[in-house]
Amino acid sequence: MSRAAGVTASGLVLILFALLFSAAPLFVPGLALTFMGLATPAWISIAARGARVERQLHSDRVVEEEPLEATIEVTRGPWGLPGGELQDPLAGSPVSLRGWLSPLSGDSTANVRVVARFARRGRVTVEPPSLAVRDPLELACAVRRAAGPADEILVLPRTERVHWLGRDLARPDPNVGRSPTEPLAAVEVDGLRPYRQGTPASRIHWPALARGAGLLERRLQADGDSRPLVVLDARCDGPSENLDACVRAAASLVLELARHGGCGLLLPGERRPIDIDRDLGTWHAAHVKLAMVEPATARQAPALAAGARRGRLFYVSARPIDRLPATLAASCDGIGVVVLPLALCGAMSSPVAFEVVGCRGFALGARSRGLTREAVVA
Repeated sequence: MSRAAGVTASGLVLILFALLFSAAPLFVPGLALTFMGLATPAWISIAARGARVERQLHSDRVVEEEPLEATIEVTRGPWGLPGGELQDPLAGSPVSLRGWLSPLSGDSTANVRVVARFARRGRVTVEPPSLAVRDPLELACAVRRAAGPADEILVLPRTERVHWLGRDLARPDPNVGRSPTEPLAAVEVDGLRPYRQGTPASRIHWPALARGAGLLERRLQADGDSRPLVVLDARCDGPSENLDACVRAAASLVLELARHGGCGLLLPGERRPIDIDRDLGTWHAAHVKLAMVEPATARQAPALAAGARRGRLFYVSARPIDRLPATLAASCDGIGVVVLPLALCGAMSSPVAFEVVGCRGFALGARSRGLTREAVVA
């Protein structure tokens, strides 16, 4: 039984006793309690119907552990809000509004700023906020929910700088592949990309400039020969934290390699890498795809398209591995690197090349024949 119903029942009992025993003094409190028990729920219900709750997200994307701000606006009706709590998933605990929207001394609108953080990547659905309206004696309560659908928030994997413990493997190897600026034997066009300072005029795509698309250059297929490749293997036999660590490590490696001239990123289920240049023009789309990576099955092994050639290979795996897959190693040149979460590094005997976001990288031989571990020379 609610408190209002209990108060109403108490008032009726007093009125009954007043009639049975001719106790006139009991009529006044009996009538007062009865009126209070009946009028309070009606008042709270009308006040709740006149209220309005709206939430405005400052952004629909946020990086893991970074703050996401939102503003919740509560507007009262003509009957005011005697008291209550604002309940929102982003705020965590309820926010008291007692006195803010009082019909006598409060304002007509209250703005509540909330800050939330998300520990894991992926798409998060946040239900709309609600307002619980209560009277000062808490005899009745009515809930007013915000109109509109739930909000969708995309949590992106966080990145950190790579801590190199030996030779900086992000720097281009002068002994592997050709120079990425102008390969001599590159004749097959492999799409367009933004113009880079120093590109010969013969590679500028003049029709695109004439159409108003800006200054673009032809990308030749051999451009990617000497660029490193980051491969994410999402096959995960252990806890999901291992896959999350691998996604963060892959994102961090891509940014590190992009600062040294660019790289490719091969995501699970895809055979064509995403080329990321120094200007990070395609990074935002790749960052979104990394946030949505799901655990892969045992048959979904990473694979490159036929005929593709790459430079140094960074193989990020969410399950134990001590050598590079032969199919990928045959398509890459130079030193290969296996990147594992800290929980899976116990079986590795090779020296640690670097550490990044809960993972470690180990340098291995990436030749198609005789895959042997190679030490990293400081």
